[in-house]
Formats: sequence, C-alpha cells, structure tokens
Amino acid sequence: MSRESAVYTHGHHESVLRSHRWRTAANSAAYLIGELRPGMDVLDVGCGPGTITADLAELVAPGRVTAVDAAEDVLVQARETAAGRGVDNVRFEVADVHALDYPDDSFDVVHAHQVLQHVGDPVQALREMRRVCRPGGIVAARDSDYGAFTWFPELPALDDWQRLYRRVARANGGEPDAGRRLLSWARAAGFTEITSSAAAWCFAGPDERAWWSGLWADRTTASVYAELAVDGGHATAEQLAAISDGWREWGGQDDAWFMVPHGEVLCRA
Repeated sequence: MSRESAVYTHGHHESVLRSHRWRTAANSAAYLIGELRPGMDVLDVGCGPGTITADLAELVAPGRVTAVDAAEDVLVQARETAAGRGVDNVRFEVADVHALDYPDDSFDVVHAHQVLQHVGDPVQALREMRRVCRPGGIVAARDSDYGAFTWFPELPALDDWQRLYRRVARANGGEPDAGRRLLSWARAAGFTEITSSAAAWCFAGPDERAWWSGLWADRTTASVYAELAVDGGHATAEQLAAISDGWREWGGQDDAWFMVPHGEVLCRA
C-alpha cells in the first residue's frame, strides 16, 4: 500500500455518521475559534457530514468556506446540513489532501478534524495545507489518540477492541495514535511557529454512555471497519460480536466513564 492510499477505516455507515453529526466547532474545534474573524476564507479538509463546517461558515461570514472530502457520498449529506441551517457561504468539493487542487496562498485558515490519522502521508498532507494557506494564516489540525483512550469499568472486551482497532487502522495505512504525533508531523512539514495543545471528549452521563456505547457496538459489527477487520484476518465475526456485546455491557453500567483525548496544533503559515 502506498503512503498516499490509506483506506478510510470507518467508512460512512450510519453508526459512524451518528458520531460525526454530533461534532460542532464548540466541542471539536474550540482551540481554533479564537483565531476566526468575519470575512476570512477557510478550507475545511475532511468535512464529513458538515456539522463543523456549518459552524465555521457562520463564524467567518461573509467570508467563504470551501469544504472538501475524499468521498462524494458524504458531501451530499454535508450539503443538506448547510442547506438545513440556511448556511449559504459554503461550497463542497471532492479533494485529496495530499494534492489539493487550489493555488498557493488561497485561504486564511486551513482546518482538519480527525483527518490526519486516516491519511497515508500526514506530513505531505500538512505540507499541502501549508501551501494553500496565505502567509500569516493558520493551519489547524486536531486528532484523537486511540492508544490513550481511557475508560472504566475496565472490561476485557474493550481492551480487545482497542488493540484490534489500532491493528486494523495501521494495516489500512493510517496512524490511530495521531494525536501525540501532530507536533512532530507539523515540524516535519516545515512549520516553525506552532501552538500545541490537548483536549478531550468525556462520555459519562446516562445518555452519553448509551450513545457512545451504542454507536461503537454497531460500528464493530456492521460498518466498513468490521469488514476490514474480518477480511484482513484481524478478527472473526464471532470475536467482533463479543466486542460489540462488551460495548453494550459497558454502556449499561451506572458508573461507566470514557475519555477520548485529542492532540491539537495551530500552525502559523
């Protein structure tokens, strides 16, 4: 597998989009919001169903947001998200972050959330993001770090899930522990003025536990990730079913708690 041809481990099953549609600028790009100003031109890389995109568009209006994703099918949903919120300063396009089809110095801000963990060459992706960013502009990236996910109770099935997911993601050409590597990747891409930070999602209330455990229980048996795990020889369908059951068991515990840590970088172009 070439470094540029990583397979998107999650795919766009409903259980995946259930998670992606929950994301907002407030819960997923708070480290960037203070840098945004009305009138800015923004490139949102790997926009998915467009919930963060729509927030960014509202924050920079009357500026423009160009939102790109490698998958045309999810852009259909992103357009519907923007239209449903009355956001009209966004255009959506298919693009490859390794080779962006935009001139140098096109955008004031280039943003990518949960993208670099899935690409074949994250350093090249950041170089491209830097190339299309105007001098003095901001390149912002945020990625989770699967190896640092923490939960309670410590069920063996979730240990199996964590090991399996990291193995499948790496076999697909990605890096699931991307959060801890963002600063290193940004330096390798040529950035010298970098602000590095960390933040976390935490799922602990009854509704949060049910939502988080349910989407992972479904994703483990019904998504592209499940197919890749079985087809790649990483797990059997029976093993996936046991992990899925473990997720539901965890979600049913009154004292269940789960943390998803993220690394973040704000890079001055």
